[in-house]
Amino acid sequence: MGFIEAIILGLVQGLTEFLPISSSAHVRIVGEAFGHDPGATFTAIIQIGTEVAVILYFWRDITRIIGKWFRHFAPNSGVPRGDSDVRLGWLIIIGTLPIGIVGYLAQSEIRTVFRSLWLVAIVLIVFGLLLGLADWLGHRRRAIGDMTYPHGLLVGLAQVLALVPGVSRSGATTTMALSLGYTRPAAARFAFLLAIPAVLGSGLYELVQALKGDGAADATGGALPVVPLGLAETALATIVSFVVGYAVIAFLMRWLQTRSFLPFVIYRVLLGGTLMVLLAANVLQPY
Repeated sequence: MGFIEAIILGLVQGLTEFLPISSSAHVRIVGEAFGHDPGATFTAIIQIGTEVAVILYFWRDITRIIGKWFRHFAPNSGVPRGDSDVRLGWLIIIGTLPIGIVGYLAQSEIRTVFRSLWLVAIVLIVFGLLLGLADWLGHRRRAIGDMTYPHGLLVGLAQVLALVPGVSRSGATTTMALSLGYTRPAAARFAFLLAIPAVLGSGLYELVQALKGDGAADATGGALPVVPLGLAETALATIVSFVVGYAVIAFLMRWLQTRSFLPFVIYRVLLGGTLMVLLAANVLQPY
C-alpha cells in the first residue's frame, strides 16, 4: 500500500465513521479500487484516529462522566448513585459488554465471511431502511439523561451488529435509540460515547496483533497476513481519519438539530443497490 492509498482510505474512514453509512463498508469497497481488501485489522486500527476525535470533541462530557463515576463510590462525595452522569457511565460499561464478548469470540468470522461484498450490500440496504423507519416513527422525546439501563443494554446489543461491514456502528445504535424514543442529537451523542471503549479496544488489540505479526485465515481458508500494508502507511491513514473525523462530528451534531437521517438512508440504499449490480455483473468479486 502506498501513501496515496493510505491518505485516501484515511479520508474515507474520517468522512464515514460518524455518518450512519458504515465506514468499514466504504473502506472495504474503496480498497477494491486498489485491487485488494484492506482487511479488518487495518480498518480497526485507523478507527483509533476517529475515536480520538470523539474523545476530543466530547472531552468535557467524558471527563465529567468519568470523574463523577469514580467519586460516587466514595462516601460523602456529594455524588448520588442516581446522578445522570453516574448512570451514563454505567450505561457505557453495560452497553460495551456485548460487542466485547462477541467481537472476541467471532474473530475468524470478522476477518472472513463478514467481509463478503454481497453481505455488505444487503446490510447497507436493510439497515438503511430500518434507520429510516426508526427516524420516521420514533417519538423523539427522550433526552440522553433519560437513558435507562434496559435501553442502554439494547443499544449495546445493536452495536454488536456493527461487526458486519455495512451495518454501521453509529447507524445501528442510533436506529435502536430512535426506536426507543430518543431525540436525534441524544441518540447520536450516546452512540458516539458508547463507541469509544469498543473501538479503542478493538483497534489497540489489532495493533498489537499486527506488531506481533500474527496471521489469520482468509475466506477460503488460506493464509492471510494481519497487516497487508506498512505501519507507516497505517499511521498516516489513522492521522488523516482523526483530522477529517473531528470535522464530521461537528457537522453531524449541527445537522441533527434541525434535519433528519433521510439523505443517509437514500445514500445507503443506492450504494447497496449499485454494489449488487456490480457483483452480479462480475465487475467486483465478493472476496
